[in-house]
Amino acid sequence: MSRIAKQPVSFPESVQISIKDEEILHIQGQKGELELNLISQVAVKIESDQLLVNSTSKSKFSRAAAGTYRSLINNMVIGVTEGYKKELELVGVGYRAKTQGKMLNLTLGFSHPVNYQIPDGIEISTPSQTEVVINGIDKQKVGQVAAELRAFRPPEPYKGKGVRYKDEQITLKETKKQV
Repeated sequence: MSRIAKQPVSFPESVQISIKDEEILHIQGQKGELELNLISQVAVKIESDQLLVNSTSKSKFSRAAAGTYRSLINNMVIGVTEGYKKELELVGVGYRAKTQGKMLNLTLGFSHPVNYQIPDGIEISTPSQTEVVINGIDKQKVGQVAAELRAFRPPEPYKGKGVRYKDEQITLKETKKQV
């Protein structure tokens, strides 16, 4: 069995976990609620303040899926208790970001502004014109939104202009020199 799946998932008393029809795991906490569809190769048991994930057969897929589901469940517990946050920064002259309701307006040096519809379950704030903070309870969704925003203008390798993660290191290339 996976080493990750052997570790139990512990959760605080403020989190309620229930399993519906042995197919759907429902987790509810202070920040919200999440659901996960379970597969038949993985068995989930709730014991007092811990959750145990086991594989139902000895197949390689079943063992791998047990570790994956244990990580997904742990991420869900962290999400409903603490939440997830990604920070982006805009580097470049005239690059700006501004939220208006459920829309994020980005000025990234194109001939037109980029309007991004904020998905449900995600909160985006702009503390300054060059900072974007993404918050949510679903780790995958927060990361996906951050990746989509970064994809509008990834950092280029010569001046480093573009949308980058807060602590991302961009290795700049040297420009060509005349001989």
